[in-house]
Amino acid sequence: MARSQALGVSHSLELPPGTVRYRERGSGRPVVFVHGLLVNADLWRAVVPTVAEAGYRCVAPDWPLGSHQKPMAPDADLSPPALAALIADFLAALELRDVTLVANDTGGALTQILMANHPERLGRVVLTPADSFERFLPPMFNYLPKLAAHPCSTTLLAAALRSRILQRLPVAYGWLTKKPIPGEFLDSYLGPSRHDPRIRHDLRKFLRGIHRRHTLRAAETLRRFDKPVLLAWAPEDRHFPISLAHRLAELLPDATIAEIPDSYTFVPEDQPDRLATLITEFANLAAPSAAG
Repeated sequence: MARSQALGVSHSLELPPGTVRYRERGSGRPVVFVHGLLVNADLWRAVVPTVAEAGYRCVAPDWPLGSHQKPMAPDADLSPPALAALIADFLAALELRDVTLVANDTGGALTQILMANHPERLGRVVLTPADSFERFLPPMFNYLPKLAAHPCSTTLLAAALRSRILQRLPVAYGWLTKKPIPGEFLDSYLGPSRHDPRIRHDLRKFLRGIHRRHTLRAAETLRRFDKPVLLAWAPEDRHFPISLAHRLAELLPDATIAEIPDSYTFVPEDQPDRLATLITEFANLAAPSAAG
């Protein structure tokens, strides 16, 4: 379950809700990555090297979304607004400013809440297919918050997802990528909750807090987020239709849509080279030196 060496050097940061482990590669202006539910920093393993080589400091944390290695404090608030605040605290603790934040899937919902409530350290945002508006979670995964109401739910879920066949069903990872995720990285994503009941406890707490009111409330405030946003969306995505990107673009004062073909939700898995190029071009365009 070790993270890919392509992500760089491993670090840990102590914050009030618990320890956040992250990997860092490169130097320059910061690019911070926000993954979604039941994945971790390995999602970005094929994106980070290209962005780092382009002259950026890439920071890829394991957020407490069910695939992290270090459990949070037992009393930690892991609701979506609290996790958005955790991202803000992480940026502040590392003294990162003018951050390019890159988000995917559930991480995109957290990022929209961050944009609404804690935008101070953000310089620009890249949103790939993500939960937005009333779609939190997408219909295929609406069973998860309901399942989490039961105390043994995440234990049963972790046991069921041992099966490679089940992992590739639409109700699991099957419609998140067009290309099969290599087994070693599925093990990286699923191993922590399989082996540690405290990780399952964190996962259940987050699932129980999911509700569309959080993304709808964030959307009400996004009109005031005047920093550049790139909506790098997959038009073939089965979970997050590109109409969501167009709705976000209508709200955001400075938004651009870039379509990424031949991909589903996990663009970093399906089209990492294209995504890395879009990130670096977008960050370069928005660089202070380019502006004047």
